[in-house]
Amino acid sequence: MVLYYTFITFIFGIVLGSFYNVVGYRIPKGESLIYPPSHCTKCNHQLGASELVPIFSYIMLGGKCKNCNSRVSLFYPIFELSSGLLFALSYLVFGFSIEFAIAITFISMLLIIIISDYQTFIIPDEVLVFFSLIILIELFIQGGFSFLISSVINGLISFVIMFIVKKTGDFMFKKESMGGGDIKLMLVFGLVLGWQMSIVSIFIASFIGLPVAVFQLMISKNHKIESHDEEIPDNSIPFGPFLAVAAIIILLAKIDINCISNLFIK
Repeated sequence: MVLYYTFITFIFGIVLGSFYNVVGYRIPKGESLIYPPSHCTKCNHQLGASELVPIFSYIMLGGKCKNCNSRVSLFYPIFELSSGLLFALSYLVFGFSIEFAIAITFISMLLIIIISDYQTFIIPDEVLVFFSLIILIELFIQGGFSFLISSVINGLISFVIMFIVKKTGDFMFKKESMGGGDIKLMLVFGLVLGWQMSIVSIFIASFIGLPVAVFQLMISKNHKIESHDEEIPDNSIPFGPFLAVAAIIILLAKIDINCISNLFIK
């Protein structure tokens, strides 16, 4: 039965992942989630039912648009597959429980944020508010009113600490060091992970993001040398996706402050 339920949650995850991709792309731009229907970005061909099956439609069509034969980004099936795997892992870690419900709600929000922040450098307030309300209800079901209040306090502490980090960064670098969306995101991290692990997520995200930043800096430098551009384009990297990955690692690995403390004690 475990294998069966793992497969079911995997399928559920890839289907939602396909939808989250649309949400993450359209919401920051103020576009409707319903109209226009899913279409090819090159020729505006409206996708039929057979072209909307996550992962499999990409394979069956050879990664190309059925109408104009233009190449479809490999990012789409990879994102859908990742969504399915994360949902399946959530079931394997938490089973069918309120913790599982919180996990997939939290992961769903993070998947949308990865898309939106990467594409547009925006973490939509609508996404944060919608999923925060669901998480608050789930936390109340999990532990009652006192547990809910404790979680809210954790969220507020995370928010304040991230706000201080941002202001410090702004002062040191003489420019905006991170977006307001990252600060609001930390409030939700505090609800789910606790304020201590929310802070840890910042360090994990920085560790993950550093090689990416260095790689992009090298590419930008080489591009400047080759093209002899007078101005270097703004190659800022959104921090939200790295925070999201860090939070998912902490959540599914069940890393808590005791695990971190034991590392230093040993």
